[in-house]
Amino acid sequence: MSTRAICERAGVQAPTLYHHFGSKQGLLEAVVSHGLRQFLACRRAEATGPRDPIADLRDGWDGHIRFGLENPNFYALIYGRVIPGRPCGVVADVEAMILETLRPAAREGRLRVAPEQAAAQIVAASSGVVMALITQPAGSVDLALSDEVRDAVLARITTAPGPDAQRGEPSVPAAAIALAAALDDDPAALSAGETVLLREWLARLAAP
Repeated sequence: MSTRAICERAGVQAPTLYHHFGSKQGLLEAVVSHGLRQFLACRRAEATGPRDPIADLRDGWDGHIRFGLENPNFYALIYGRVIPGRPCGVVADVEAMILETLRPAAREGRLRVAPEQAAAQIVAASSGVVMALITQPAGSVDLALSDEVRDAVLARITTAPGPDAQRGEPSVPAAAIALAAALDDDPAALSAGETVLLREWLARLAAP
């Protein structure tokens, strides 16, 4: 569909489209981002009662895969037309959504890596799985691939149950990540200089 046709259907001039979205690709990214947000909002509305953050991560992964398979053309328009050196516009939105789930896990000492790093790994892996599944022949989509990659990624970024976890005593890296997440919740707890120094120490302690 041409930019001209889009503007005619919307009843606007071309400069209006470029003012709001920058380019046709920017418009496509906004459409997909809006659709994905609606999809995830419906998923959140269905959830009731207290939730385990790791279970939420699993459900979020599965939801991402389902969205891609139900909207393959939209998904391919965004992730299938990459430009070297230019991040996909939707990635930042998806990572922000994932961070909403990762931060509670971090505060509970259940992450091996910082939430931002974990979000980037989840997005990279899940989007790759969606693209692989989209290209499989119709009727032979192997969802086991998604399950296996999901579990491998979660095992990499989350702490495994063990004696310390059962006693509520996370490892030093997990505790450092948990404290860093707590600082995000109360940024005024320390001065700017103290916060910078503490974050540097926590980053060292959290390093694998």
